[in-house]
Amino acid sequence: MSDPHRLPDLPVTFRPARTRAVLLIAAAAIFVVIVTVTMLLEQLNPGERISFVFTAALLSGVLLLLARPKVVADESGVTVVNIAGRRHLEWPEILQVNLRPGDPWVFLNLSDGTSLPALGIQPGIARQHAIADARALRALVEARSIQDPERSPGEPQG
Repeated sequence: MSDPHRLPDLPVTFRPARTRAVLLIAAAAIFVVIVTVTMLLEQLNPGERISFVFTAALLSGVLLLLARPKVVADESGVTVVNIAGRRHLEWPEILQVNLRPGDPWVFLNLSDGTSLPALGIQPGIARQHAIADARALRALVEARSIQDPERSPGEPQG
């Protein structure tokens, strides 16, 4: 996004692309290496081979779950997909988007007094990208959550 004041077009998906790529490649590599070594070891019986393949699938599955997080913003609100769960939030439910120095990911402060981690925006190995994504999500939340109830949805704020 070249203009920092321009909101991203909806729908938009935020996800840690580099981290996700590393996890997906690692999952595939681990599975292939373990299965290949299992097939090359002639002294293994069929039960042992199955247990090695099952272990490879289990390890790869864990890495695939770690690659799952994303944050999707659309007209109806924000959907946060974390490792083991998914939650849809209406725009007014989100009060604040936080990514403070040292935070492992973005936190959404919600109108019910709780905070929801949004693992789809994390500084990990792409800090500047995560900061830009957090700013874009913050701008969307500010534009869509804090609205004058007497103003029509398409009318600009004054």
